[in-house]
Amino acid sequence: MSADAIVIRHCHGLDELRTCVALQKEIWNFSDAELIPLRMFVVAEKVGGQVMGAFDGADMIGFALSVPGTRSGRVYLHSHMLAVRQEHRNSGLGRRLKLLQREDALARGIELIEWTFDPLEIKNSYLNIEKLGAISRRYNINQYGITSSPLQGGLPSDRLIAEWWLKSRRVETLLATGKNPVFNQRTAIEVPAQIYEWKAAAETRIKAQEVQERNREQFLRAFDGALAVLGYERDSAGNGKFLLGAWDEVPRT
Repeated sequence: MSADAIVIRHCHGLDELRTCVALQKEIWNFSDAELIPLRMFVVAEKVGGQVMGAFDGADMIGFALSVPGTRSGRVYLHSHMLAVRQEHRNSGLGRRLKLLQREDALARGIELIEWTFDPLEIKNSYLNIEKLGAISRRYNINQYGITSSPLQGGLPSDRLIAEWWLKSRRVETLLATGKNPVFNQRTAIEVPAQIYEWKAAAETRIKAQEVQERNREQFLRAFDGALAVLGYERDSAGNGKFLLGAWDEVPRT
């Protein structure tokens, strides 16, 4: 089945929510203690969150989970988890799930969706910044502690906070033209393509940790200076680069 034939929709009923839990286990390989349980998916669906699935016929191949939040009097959605099976990645399904989240949020009068992401993950960073138009101006150190997922490689779970301002000029320009608005780049923060192999092997993990610690300092200093991540580049060798500049389209919250 082609990617365009895959149906993206809200999940319905306990069986589909159980499948979300099973997919979570399959994709991240968390220990049972770290899995988001069925009850949380049920609660999210009932209290104004979102549980959306990607379906290849009757087979669920991905999902997105969000929960409602408030900060400074603003209601927003926190998109806590986005998952796509390995064989269906790089086909645009993650972006389609996010765009359905946006459509649903706007229909309910919600103009902001946030989520956390690992700044060492190059493909995901590119999706968030360049394909969705999110920005980032907050950095949380070791947000979830040292997790059991092998994808983290035993490193602290440092996270950038993505802010997706759904009706901003930035996002609407990207969706209309395929490109983010031009901005004045002030600095850049680099992620080497080798980061994945460095995290995967115990003997090279120290290299990954050095990159994480170096970049952490750079992000914190840039954000203290009121800069934001506004762009992301990947070169032919697979290296990633965050591009930062000033962004004052929406007040800081």
